[in-house]
Amino acid sequence: MQMFLEFNTERCNGYVHPGIVWIARVREWRKEGGRGFMCTGRPGWLTVSLRVGKYKKTHRNIAINMMDILEVDTKRQVVRVEPLANMGQVTALLTSIGWTLPVLPELDDLTVGGLVMGTGIESSSHIHGLFQHICVAYELVLADGSFVRCTEDENSDLFHAVPWSCGTLGFLVAAEIRIVPAKPWVKLRYEPVRGLENICRRFAEASRDKRNAFVEGIQYTLDSAVIMTGSMSEHAEPGKINRIGLHFKPWFFKHVEGYLTGGQVGVEYIPLRQYYHRHTRSIFWELQDIIPFGNHPVFRWLLGWMVPPKISLLKLTQGETIRRLYEQHHVVQDMLVPMKHLQSAIARFHEDIKVYPLWLCPFLLPPGRGMVHPKGEEEELYVDVGAYGEPKVEDFEATASTRRLEKFVRDVHGFQMLYADVYMDRDEFWEMFDGQLYHKLRRELGCKDAFPEVYDKICKAARH
Repeated sequence: MQMFLEFNTERCNGYVHPGIVWIARVREWRKEGGRGFMCTGRPGWLTVSLRVGKYKKTHRNIAINMMDILEVDTKRQVVRVEPLANMGQVTALLTSIGWTLPVLPELDDLTVGGLVMGTGIESSSHIHGLFQHICVAYELVLADGSFVRCTEDENSDLFHAVPWSCGTLGFLVAAEIRIVPAKPWVKLRYEPVRGLENICRRFAEASRDKRNAFVEGIQYTLDSAVIMTGSMSEHAEPGKINRIGLHFKPWFFKHVEGYLTGGQVGVEYIPLRQYYHRHTRSIFWELQDIIPFGNHPVFRWLLGWMVPPKISLLKLTQGETIRRLYEQHHVVQDMLVPMKHLQSAIARFHEDIKVYPLWLCPFLLPPGRGMVHPKGEEEELYVDVGAYGEPKVEDFEATASTRRLEKFVRDVHGFQMLYADVYMDRDEFWEMFDGQLYHKLRRELGCKDAFPEVYDKICKAARH
């Protein structure tokens, strides 16, 4: 039986499509002479990225709140959402009716717009690719005030150019995303592994095994890690259920570390939605630097329901001096490298920043025409190496150390996630990313006077 839920769509009586409002705002900007770049009016402190975009103070802010899930069509197997709908909303609705996204990034506050215009990844990405690869349509308002829908077959160039463009080709007003049937449990297997070569070999094997619906690694030292593989399940074995999302439960990465300490393989059953948001309560492992006693059993039992603090709240209340200290003595980076270079990537991270734990998440990267695709014409297995924390190398210097990592990533034909601080110059940036289609569309769509180039919007060298 088809299940079809519809919320606030153009087919509802009296509802005005959000694109109409955007069109009016853009046409108003054009009528006034098109002076200055445009950007969304969402305050910079509301974004999940730790970077505070200075362009919000100089660009024309177009403030429209679009945070609804518009419709769920189980016959077509798509969900249509507005750009400010977040992953917490999406999982709350979809899992309640037996569906889910093939790729559902972990943190509750990550928005669809951010995951489309930037990127998103999950432990299922070794099968389904990045968040952009599960999207089937984008609805945009362009620089001339026109509304356009793009898919693989309709306005195909724009469809491929939108991901990673960071809102510099047009305003996203809705996206259609594939959905798949969900089961209530995730059967998760924890495997402690020692020795860097063994870790990389075992991680690659698990990532290539399509019987694993989920694959993830947490590396605790240069030569020790826990590799997790999972699959959805209709039932859970008694005595093996772990509801990791309860406020008094240990932070997930600390729970995982217990398997490394014990040296034993383990199996648990975790509720699906709690599995998806397993890193939310501790913001991966960032919360240990903000609340050092936050994983103490007494704190978790009495006050665990209060965490995590919203990243937006931390940014809003953070003074300029603290922000600069944090920037110079803290790393938040995701570098995407081919799986065949994982061992050298981990060694490089160890040498340049020495931040642990490291997050390892595999993903399949298909060939394409956008900013991010493999070097060849065939799909390739990549891995996201995520470093979040305080560097332990003695000579750490934010600019120099990050630039060394960026050069390594360029040399192996990898990519840097653009939510983080990017220190490359313009030539280096476009060496890393394929700008051919992107620049072609910016010329064709008249973006030069309406939106900054993506490099000028996000790179530190362009903003200082």
